[in-house]
Amino acid sequence: METEKIGIREFRENLAGYLEGGRLLAITRHGETLGLFIPAQKRNRKAEVEAMRAAAKELDALIATWGASEDELMGDYKDIRRSAREKRRNGQ
Repeated sequence: METEKIGIREFRENLAGYLEGGRLLAITRHGETLGLFIPAQKRNRKAEVEAMRAAAKELDALIATWGASEDELMGDYKDIRRSAREKRRNGQ
């Protein structure tokens, strides 16, 4: 990915466009590089949702192998949370 050099004033004035643009930028003042803007990868919402669904199916299958009911799992979860709260209160 090639770095594009832009002035700090231009960057500030067109910030929203640069944030959406996804280009690597060198921010300059009087020709000197002050810093770099490195865009994060854009998230693919559909892929994220599909990954969560796949994880949920795997979790359901794992829970089924344990033979535990939802009520038992929720009871265990609440016990763990209660124990953690008590430890924090007691400074442990």
